[in-house]
Amino acid sequence: MVPLPPRPHRDDVLIALAGLLGGLLLWALGLHTRIAAPTLPAGNDAAWSLLPLAATAGAELLRRTWTGWALAVGTVALVADQFTVGSLATVIMYTDLVYAAVLYGPPARARRLPAATGLVTVAVTLAVLAWFRQPQALLVGVVVGVVSFGPATTGAMLRNHREAAAAARLRAEQTALLAEMDRVQAVTDERARMARELHDLVAGHLSAIAIHSTAALSLDDEATTRRALGVIRENSVDGLAEMRRLIEVLRAEGDPDAPSVPPTLDGLGTLVEQARANGLDVRRFTPPPAGPPLPAPVGLAAYRIVQESLTNALKHGAPGPVDAVLDRSEGTLTVRVRSPLGRDAGPRAPGSGAGLVGMRERAELLGGGFSAGPVGEAGPGGGRRWEVRAVLPLGEGHGRFPGAGSGPGDIDDEREG
Repeated sequence: MVPLPPRPHRDDVLIALAGLLGGLLLWALGLHTRIAAPTLPAGNDAAWSLLPLAATAGAELLRRTWTGWALAVGTVALVADQFTVGSLATVIMYTDLVYAAVLYGPPARARRLPAATGLVTVAVTLAVLAWFRQPQALLVGVVVGVVSFGPATTGAMLRNHREAAAAARLRAEQTALLAEMDRVQAVTDERARMARELHDLVAGHLSAIAIHSTAALSLDDEATTRRALGVIRENSVDGLAEMRRLIEVLRAEGDPDAPSVPPTLDGLGTLVEQARANGLDVRRFTPPPAGPPLPAPVGLAAYRIVQESLTNALKHGAPGPVDAVLDRSEGTLTVRVRSPLGRDAGPRAPGSGAGLVGMRERAELLGGGFSAGPVGEAGPGGGRRWEVRAVLPLGEGHGRFPGAGSGPGDIDDEREG
């Protein structure tokens, strides 16, 4: 069963109605494309031209929905119109059917119809010229081209413009989507960077404050309490100063003249002394050997990794010596911090694990490697320790450190950042 055609578009109804009324007006005025049709009885020539007119007007109702059927009906009606006195309205509506078949039809038909009408135009021109053998026969080919090839070519051009415009809109939407994704990613990356910086700035000071305040509250000793309060005050003042510097940098972001002095490896000595003042037994500290200046991102990452490692040793490590060693060789900077593994019964500060995550992110953003976990032999005399190790490339020519992200106890849960 052939499905019923969809409801005609409003514009198609108006075109069909205008064509039909225009044809009837031309018929009533006696305006035809030829004086008489010799194949029909003379008295019925004008009336017979109304049938192709009505068929073509009906086909106009399907010009947008059933383009193939509309063109087929219009072609039959145009051929039939040639055996009557003819109607100019029928010819004009047929040109619109050819145009609509290319514009609204399937892509394959839109590609083939202009070529087919062009071949028909050439074939009709040569056939008429061969039959009549007069130059005036070329006018027939011109008329066929105007009726068929011209509308088909116009429809193809307009369709190509529409498809190009649709493709341009799609590309613009995709570009806008990619730009929005880039913006969101940039915001996310900036938030993560700020979170790392904020954590590294205040974690050490707040951890020292928490530990010494707990000691001051739990131990009934005036000297210990005074020492704890002194450490608390010093870390509070230093933490507030660093927070103030960070806020000033954030407020002045975008200002090229705004001061922004990130920490460098030259400040590791001060950092170690501060850790010792907070009660951490840093017995071995080896700064990187002298050499060409380190890239600023590498220096900042190394400083923050040492800072966070010392903070973790203060918060979670057992009493004992802490080693912080930096070694520069073969285009890389190796940072290694070892501290006693274990939990003592003294006051502790809570951890969230953000420190280890931040250290790993800093190393991986530079294409380096990071590992954190227990090393050494287990047992009473094994001397098991917690080691943080980061390998940072010093230049663009160095790729990702082999085995990055792997190592003994990679981000082990024994110690939170």
